Amino acid sequence: MPYDGKLLARAREALEQQKQANQNEQQRRLKEVSARAPQLDTISFGLRRQMAELARLSLSHSADLSERLAALQRENLELQAQRLELLRSLGLPENYLDEIISCSICRDSGMDGNQPCRCLRKYYNQALTAELGTLLRHGDESFERFDLTLYDETPLPGDSVSPRFAMEQILRQCRKFADNFPAVSSNLLFQGGNGLGKTYLSACIARVVAEKGYSVCYESASAALEAYETQKFTRDEEAAAAAAQRVRGMEDCDLMILDDLGTELTTSVSMSALYTLINKRLIAGKKTIISTNLSDEELQRRYSAQICSRIRGEFLRLHFIGRDIRLMKK
Repeated sequence: MPYDGKLLARAREALEQQKQANQNEQQRRLKEVSARAPQLDTISFGLRRQMAELARLSLSHSADLSERLAALQRENLELQAQRLELLRSLGLPENYLDEIISCSICRDSGMDGNQPCRCLRKYYNQALTAELGTLLRHGDESFERFDLTLYDETPLPGDSVSPRFAMEQILRQCRKFADNFPAVSSNLLFQGGNGLGKTYLSACIARVVAEKGYSVCYESASAALEAYETQKFTRDEEAAAAAAQRVRGMEDCDLMILDDLGTELTTSVSMSALYTLINKRLIAGKKTIISTNLSDEELQRRYSAQICSRIRGEFLRLHFIGRDIRLMKK
């Protein structure tokens, strides 16, 4: 996965802050135990002295080196036993004064061999998701706050089920998708008119997925497809590089949310870009959520057979019904 330098810097800063917090906590614990049991200072000094002596002996070639190392090891074990007994007498766990490490793989270095460690990738994904200001605009989007009472209990003319019943089923599917991500078998297609909760439930899913440490990208269909066009046709090298970075992010992120499909200009370039985005993500096994106001018939009239085939075959269709909640609240 290509990394955005700005976001990677934020991720490294977050990792460094976690390391500093761990070090501060370790120092706090040392001071706490030292205040309750001053003899700890003597034990800690002895352990530090032994480490220095071990380093010195490792460079030595004296004849009695093995004996001196064995003696140093016995002294070290004795001091460690004294420290453990001291911690037990204070009712503290045996590892209370050990170095605090958040990631056992990289020991908080951020690198696993030559690759970013999963802990750094988690911080990177959090930084990437923080860019979702347009989607997570309220800061409190959650499944628990999704208010089903805003939907009518009686069916609207022409519908066989009530909006509330339909939305209960959709809410359940969205929860299931978020809770089981990335081990979900299908992508999601949100269909329905304005103000029915499509964007809100997208935000709920995005928040849960991001909190698990997965990367989430959110773009309106018009902005997403415009990035493809800019990448391909602009003569501005800086703009082309920025657009290419956005395109890679959309194609490579763990969850892509494509909002308002059908509001973009319909051109051969935009249709090719849409097919490329959907098809690449399907081939890579990456999950996508598409929201649109268009009906099945309108989708078929507007988009190519290849695009419709992939949406029809690979996306679970969730049909939002009811009255515009935004207008009702006003």
